[in-house]
Amino acid sequence: MARVLDVRGEICPYPMMKAVEQLKQLKGDESLEVLTDHAPALSTIPWEAAKLGYATTIEVNGRAEWRLGLTRDASASRDPSAVLERLSERLEQLGVAEGTSPPAPPLRREGSLDGRGDRLFW
Repeated sequence: MARVLDVRGEICPYPMMKAVEQLKQLKGDESLEVLTDHAPALSTIPWEAAKLGYATTIEVNGRAEWRLGLTRDASASRDPSAVLERLSERLEQLGVAEGTSPPAPPLRREGSLDGRGDRLFW
């Protein structure tokens, strides 16, 4: 059974710290699903999970939102270069550069009713 950790709206280092805390509490074959909208967490969470013996899958869960599946895996590589290589390949497949956020949606400009100038909206 998978626990779900929703860290949408949080920025580093909190998504990674909360994920590690949850991983340390898992028992047996429990797994963890992490929902995030912070692209840098796509690098930090898998890296820390690998140190604890967890394999990570990354799936797009919506525009600028991802679901990380963390499962205990005795064969999961703890070799830093292997983890980084696998992580880089997956992020490239998803079109996300490591440690960056996706482009913001286009802005639209509207005049304000109170005369204080333009406001920008997504």
